[in-house]
Amino acid sequence: MYYVYALKSTKNGDIYIGSTEDLRTRVKLHNFGKVKSTKAYKPWGLIYYEAYLSKSDAAKRERELKIHAAKNELLKRLKNSLA
Repeated sequence: MYYVYALKSTKNGDIYIGSTEDLRTRVKLHNFGKVKSTKAYKPWGLIYYEAYLSKSDAAKRERELKIHAAKNELLKRLKNSLA
């Protein structure tokens, strides 16, 4: 399986979108400061994920969610969960 996920920084509230084949390990890497782009804003909490059988489908969805309009739509759907 391949996963597209959203993390929320407990430090400043930023949202990060990524994709991986091993979700648990990837979240741990973010929180251990091993991911350059998220290192400064750890710790991170997993707030959302989607699972795909195809790596290319997951990569396509990750690109979609990194566009602000799609990301904002997702955050609207998760509004109550993020409160």
